[in-house]
Amino acid sequence: MVELSTSILSVEKDKATRTFYNLETAKTDYFHIDVMDGKFVTNDTSKIMKEYATTIRQISNTPLDVHLMTYSAKDYVEEYIDLEPNIITFHIEAIKSKEEAFELINFIKENNSRVGIAIKPSTNIQEIYEFLPFIHMLLIMTVEPGYGGQKLIPEMIEKVKELKQYINTNNIEIDIEVDGGINLENAELLKEAGANILVAGTSIIKSNDYKKVISELKK
Repeated sequence: MVELSTSILSVEKDKATRTFYNLETAKTDYFHIDVMDGKFVTNDTSKIMKEYATTIRQISNTPLDVHLMTYSAKDYVEEYIDLEPNIITFHIEAIKSKEEAFELINFIKENNSRVGIAIKPSTNIQEIYEFLPFIHMLLIMTVEPGYGGQKLIPEMIEKVKELKQYINTNNIEIDIEVDGGINLENAELLKEAGANILVAGTSIIKSNDYKKVISELKK
């Protein structure tokens, strides 16, 4: 079963509450919260994403899928825990050591959230194999993280296939999420490769029919 996590990065502030309501009624499975600190990536969305996430929690029961594109990840975890996110994902490239990564994994779990690790397009998939048995999701970025509206990097489809083969061979139960440039033209390739959670933002938010696009992406 493929699920859809709608990125709210491109939502206009004056239309935010109505947009969130419409996305919920259109049956998005998650709201994808793109938290950027202006250091790990160029843009800084930390303030607006917390505001949006707080609004969503007040009006919706749809789960929050929090994606931290930040250094000092633990500080951001502490900031979001009160909103009871379904999952919090941090970038392995923002972590200084293996020990720090495991400490963060345990910290997120102790605060009653599922935990994910994200990797940039340039990161070798094998670098995170040792963490897979201890997390709930691996997020493969299919564009360079930092801003929306980019085109999917085709080579990332092979990375998804490689991950899927590894987790099948080793009997690891884990979700594979993909994020970046996903639309109706490439979603099927990603699903066939093994992804079971698709993150889409622009292709939904800029459409005239959220429900139709979400339904098509999930088919």
